[in-house]
Amino acid sequence: MKLVIQRAKNAQVTADGKVTGQISHGLMVLVGVTHEDTEKDAEYLADKTANLRIFEDENEKMNLSLLDIGGSVLSVSQFTLYGDCRKGRRPNFMEAAKPDEANTLYEAYNEFLRKKNIQVETGVFGAMMDVSFTNDGPVTLILDSKN
Repeated sequence: MKLVIQRAKNAQVTADGKVTGQISHGLMVLVGVTHEDTEKDAEYLADKTANLRIFEDENEKMNLSLLDIGGSVLSVSQFTLYGDCRKGRRPNFMEAAKPDEANTLYEAYNEFLRKKNIQVETGVFGAMMDVSFTNDGPVTLILDSKN
């Protein structure tokens, strides 16, 4: 699994003109799933997401986690994280998991976060979505369960 995590002051996702998820302070997370991923990958990345110390403390040092600040997550499935652009001009998405498999692990990731008492808002799996947010910092990190 691969995540793009962005510290956000606010974030919102809409599908078919309706807001499906919205947070005020926390993390905007794009979630990609590949063929070899398992529930262990989802659990590992949920734990990493919850405990990553990327929020500033009173001394303006990145020492606080999502759990420490009581922040939320806007989680959006993103198969294009597994787009291979090395050859040609059009990305190859052969490394992205099939939709049923990807959705199962995407939902598992979200559920592992919820089990840590983190509010998780989501987009609509497989839908065309509009995502907007204010990146705080900006702070953007990429996590890969295989690395």
